[in-house]
Formats: sequence, structure tokens, C-alpha cells
Amino acid sequence: MSHVADGIAWRDPKRLWWPLALAVPTLPWQAGALVHLTGVTAFWWWGPFFAFVLVPLFDLITGADGKNPPEAVVERLEQDRYYRWCTYLYLPLQFASLVWACTQWSGGSLGIVGSIGLAATTGVVAGVAINTAHELGHKREQVERRLSRLALAQSGYGHFYVEHNHGHHVRVATPEDPASSRMGESFWAFLPRTVVGSLGSAWSLERRRLQRRGRRTWSRHNDVLSAWALSVAVFAALSTAFGLVVLPYLLLQAALGIGLLESVNYLEHYGLLRRRRPDGRYERVAPRHSWNSNNTVSNLFLFQLQRHSDHHANPLRRYQTLRHFDEAPQLPAGYAAMIVLAWVPPLWRRVMDRRLLAHYDGDVSLANTRKPGAWLMASRRNASGPVREHRAATNQRSSTR
Repeated sequence: MSHVADGIAWRDPKRLWWPLALAVPTLPWQAGALVHLTGVTAFWWWGPFFAFVLVPLFDLITGADGKNPPEAVVERLEQDRYYRWCTYLYLPLQFASLVWACTQWSGGSLGIVGSIGLAATTGVVAGVAINTAHELGHKREQVERRLSRLALAQSGYGHFYVEHNHGHHVRVATPEDPASSRMGESFWAFLPRTVVGSLGSAWSLERRRLQRRGRRTWSRHNDVLSAWALSVAVFAALSTAFGLVVLPYLLLQAALGIGLLESVNYLEHYGLLRRRRPDGRYERVAPRHSWNSNNTVSNLFLFQLQRHSDHHANPLRRYQTLRHFDEAPQLPAGYAAMIVLAWVPPLWRRVMDRRLLAHYDGDVSLANTRKPGAWLMASRRNASGPVREHRAATNQRSSTR
């Protein structure tokens, strides 16, 4: 289908590929089919292998796509409901595969290792479901907002809907944001800080909203409580239908899904900082405040979440119209590969600290940092070469700010 506006005809070259994202909620079924066909029980771990081995490999093979749709066709492209159905259909597949996983856990034939493997595979579905909820939750249509909350029920992370939209998007790339990681902060230090901080922030935001409306915090009007209640209802229904034996695996897959989301949060704004204006407020969010990646395959599976700079600058833009900006700092690989790197802090700092300092032309005072220490001196030494190499390009980028 071509989109025509102002005499410009344009066809999305990835149009037929967006439904690939719907392969993710079928990962448990894929795992079951592979075990059935081969007899190899290791395939119950198919989800992590798919996400962290195959997707980075396909990214490497296909390369990056930095092309943007013409602005003249953006309005028509956003109105094309084909793209919405690609997100809508994730949910029935998501919950159908969760129910199927419960039948396997309750059957007792998987063994403990196979059951944990299936939980890990289902956790990948839950983590990417949070990304689907992220895409839906930013839209004005009520049906999409409701679907967003439903998608979060599998991971028990419904407060993300409140905190992300009204907390993270306001405080992004500042020391006050629990979802923005700091230079020198490992993922394992970031994880408890962001989980606890985001939960507390969501509760505070919702309490203030209800107070402004003259309503009680502990009431059915509380979006955080209603989200948690939905998760409890889902887990209770599955535990009742299939037995309490499934509950530990439901909790495990939820925890893994949350860990996957927070891994993405960790890398999206690592060390990036918005400056304060003379009036004390932070400058407006710009593309330079998010790390970007144009890797084709991972963008297809994540509804173009990796074009994160445009998302923060324009939260209402739909995934098919998100743009690449030259001024946005670029990750060296797609999210799948970078998540694995984030789990190994020495490797992460070796790769990313030098890129971050190069982005700021070697001036660490411009970065969002934790308390300086030995790691900072090491980062400066490691980054000195790349800073010199990138100085000209970075100065050109800074002149456009």
C-alpha cells in the first residue's frame, strides 16, 4: 500500500515485515514444537536463545536502516490501521501462550530444568509485552490505553503505565529519574534502584492525581492498584485452573520480564544528561538525550523502540513514523546484543563509557554520573583515544544543539 500526500507517493519498505513482531508471543509454542520434533529438552530455553543469539546475528547480517518516511506522508501513515493491528494481535497471542505454558507446567512432564527453561522463554514474551504496552500506552485512543494495561498484567508491572508516561517522560536524562542510568553505574546497581524508585514514583504520582480530583488514594480509581489487581486476578485464575504448581513459574517469568524491561531502560539513557536552564528547570528533551539504534531486525521485533530519541521528543508518534536523527548518540549494536553486554559491567563500561565521553567531547561534567571514583579516571583514560578520533564529528554535532 502506497501513501500519497502533496504529490509524494511513498511505500513503507518494511510494511510486510512488521508482523514478525508477532513471532515473539509464539516463542513458547516454538519451544514446544522443537522439543517434540527433536526430543531435545534444551529447546525449552528457546526464548533466550532466540532473543540474545539469533536476533543479534540477524541484526549483524541485515545491518542498519536509517531511512525516515517523508514528513508529507506521516499523517496518512499514522492513520493506517494495519500498523495498529500488528500491536493489537500481540495480546491474544501473549495470553494464549501463557495459558499453554501453564498446561505444560501443570502436566509434570518437563522436569525442573525444562520448566525453568519454559519460564525463561515465557519471560521473554512478558518483557516484550511491556514494550508493546509501552507503544499502546502513549496513544490517545481509550482502547489502546486499556490494551496497554492488559499487556502489563502478565509481568505484574502495571504501575509502569503511570510512572513511564507521567514520571520518566518528564524527568528523563536527569538525576531525579529512577529509569535513567548514570555513567559508572552497573546494571546490577541500577536494577534495584529503578525497580524501587519507579514503584515509589508511580504511587506518588497517582496519589497526587487523585488528591487533585478529590478522591481517596485507596480506591478503585487508583490506576496503580487496579493494575496490580488485574495481575492478581490473572495469576489467581491460572493457579486455580492449573493448580498452585504453576505459581512459582508464573512469578519467575514475571520477574524475568521485568528484568528484561529494566535492562532496556538501563541502556536507553546511560549517562546522558539534560542541562539546567537559567530558571533552574531542565532543558526540553531532545534527540541527544537518548541512545539510538537503527538495527533492522531488532527494530522490527520491538516496534521500533530503538528509535528512542524521536519517541521521547514526540511521545505520541506511532512506531512506523519514528525517525532517525544524526545528532542522537548511536549504540554500537541493537538492543538484544547491548542487553547482554549490560549484564557484564566491565565490558559494558569499556564499550559505552568511551562512547559517552566522545559524545560530550571528553567533558564528563556534561554527563549524568554517579559519585566520581576510580572508574571515572579509568573511563577517561580509555576514552582519550576515541575522543580525539571523534572530536571533529562531536563538535559539529554540538554546534547544532
